Amino acid sequence: MDKGHIIKKIAVGSIAEELELESGDRVMAVNNQAIEDVFDYHYLINDEYIELTVLKKDGEEWILEIEKDAEEDLGIEFESSLMDDYHSCSNKCIFCFIDQLPDGMRETMYFKDDDSRLSFLQGNYITLTNMKDRELDRIIKYKLSPINISVHTTDPELRCMMLHNRFAGKIMEQITKLYAAGTIMNGQIVLCKGVNDGEALKRTIGDLMGFLPFMESLSVVPVGISRHREGLYPLEPFTKADAIEVLNIIHDFQEKCMEEYDTHFVHASDEWYILAGLPLPEADNYDGYVQLENGVGMLRLQEEEFAEAMAAAVDGGIERKDPSIEKRCTIATGKLAGPFLRKLIRDFNALYPGVHAEVVEITNNFFGPRITVSGLLTGQDIMEQLRAIILAAGKGTRMEQLKGRDLGSQLLLPVNVLRSGEDVLLDDVHISEIEKTLQVPVRIVQSNGKDLYEALLS
Repeated sequence: MDKGHIIKKIAVGSIAEELELESGDRVMAVNNQAIEDVFDYHYLINDEYIELTVLKKDGEEWILEIEKDAEEDLGIEFESSLMDDYHSCSNKCIFCFIDQLPDGMRETMYFKDDDSRLSFLQGNYITLTNMKDRELDRIIKYKLSPINISVHTTDPELRCMMLHNRFAGKIMEQITKLYAAGTIMNGQIVLCKGVNDGEALKRTIGDLMGFLPFMESLSVVPVGISRHREGLYPLEPFTKADAIEVLNIIHDFQEKCMEEYDTHFVHASDEWYILAGLPLPEADNYDGYVQLENGVGMLRLQEEEFAEAMAAAVDGGIERKDPSIEKRCTIATGKLAGPFLRKLIRDFNALYPGVHAEVVEITNNFFGPRITVSGLLTGQDIMEQLRAIILAAGKGTRMEQLKGRDLGSQLLLPVNVLRSGEDVLLDDVHISEIEKTLQVPVRIVQSNGKDLYEALLS
């Protein structure tokens, strides 16, 4: 028996509120059709006239005739955002980071999703290997885009090996089908040394170029290697020379794409430039920062936004220096962004010499020192290493050492250390626990440069 989909919340002023729908009611059907998931729901309610079947909390069934604007939402939020169970991943990818997690973390951390609906709704990347043909047809039927695809390689045999899935070799066939339907796509390559780099990388980029303009962009990111890889495929970290070679391949293809399509198309994540010891590309090279979620251009964009905030301050009356503002604070970040943030602080001090912000690069002991991004820092590493700084720098009694004065008046942490929508880090350490341990207020800084600028002044 169809149990319908439970309403969690009704938007104020919405059609659903006018119809006197409430949390706890169940939406059973639209136009007498059962709703499989969020795709069905949004597709079916797009018409100007619909019939909504609702089972009220008291057991009464309502059939509501609704006239509205085309594609106008009803204002209903369901208990399950997908209106269905999440689809798990059956791959055993040689680079999967979830397989590199230590024991003892929250159970949900070990869940591997490969859900096309999350690709559309939240921007997640999917491999397409866990989809039936019917699901691909639904994406095309409902005109869902963009769809973000974890490609990794277009060599069928190599892809089957990397994903440990015998169906993984159909990737070109699947992308071709989406391309023929005009579905907008973005691609991703997790690059593994000695596996899908070199000639294999050239083949993949060249193949995917053939799907322009519907394949709008492609990112290349280095594999993350934690210290918890017992029994897993032997992967090696990239060296400086490797990074330079990868960037040379990408830059060659960028030139071709600019000549033929007026887009750079393929982009290297920021890690490659830092590892290679090369400057980040200019802002125009990022084609509007279409691959930010993969760490492509995040540092350049933050620098741009930070400079704009400073320029606005100058336009607002600050001429050269404003010594009236005094502050001491600490910025904790990963080793990747540390040198970059120090440069921003030097620029900032040209206007505000009284603001002293110390950038502390946190070594990732939890996952291993090869993990250098701030998004994988844990609360325990942050607390242990900052507490060591306090103890080393403090004077007087032990209690005086723990007052956090050596961290200044505030500790700034990047927002990506938090799990999405929560005040909790990957290892379940709450922000309040960090504040209590270090005896210093914590401010979470959003990923844009303007928020960093304002945090330094606050």
